[in-house]
Amino acid sequence: MRRPENLKLFPEAPHKTPVDPFYHETWARDLGYKLIAGVDEAGRGPLAGPVVAAAVVLPEGVRLSGIKDSKKMTARARFETFHTIMGAALTFGIGVVSVSYIEKFNILQASLEAMLRAIKALDPQPEIILVDGIHAVPIPTRQKCLKKGDQISRSISAASVLAKVYRDRIMVSHHRTYPAYGFDKNKGYGTRRHLEALREYGPSPVHRLTFKGVVVV
Repeated sequence: MRRPENLKLFPEAPHKTPVDPFYHETWARDLGYKLIAGVDEAGRGPLAGPVVAAAVVLPEGVRLSGIKDSKKMTARARFETFHTIMGAALTFGIGVVSVSYIEKFNILQASLEAMLRAIKALDPQPEIILVDGIHAVPIPTRQKCLKKGDQISRSISAASVLAKVYRDRIMVSHHRTYPAYGFDKNKGYGTRRHLEALREYGPSPVHRLTFKGVVVV
């Protein structure tokens, strides 16, 4: 007996494939949307510093082929493409949410707030949003949440680079004020040197006290 063929993914657009980094942008354009924003955040996991999000609207036809998930790029590559993205984007926005906000609410709510602020900074405002992850941003604009979106959507990848580089610069600034923790190197993540500094000096004002490992008892 002949086995039935598997149903194809994304049957609404059989001529395209999800490996195309503009697959989801093309899907949105096919629905009539012209202003499509990719949104991502940086800084959910560190023990110190803010969470930062970026939103980017790329014009149709702009490929930015050297850009991918910021975590898979070297620091130099991210730095070099940071200004390229800003120059190529139709509009971009950055949202920064402080440690105090993270402590008052939680890191998920802080991340969504940072994304919201980044989106609100866009001019013109987007017609549809592609969001990295599974949680929708609290805004009425139509949106599509994409797991590992920074790996499959060029717009989200561009946003991930802006957010990461912007946040890294903030952490380098914090390093000048609190050099003992090595923020210029670890960007607030819990490296061995960072944890040793916490044990020796205790937390700084930019540490997230509700995160495990920050307060030594």
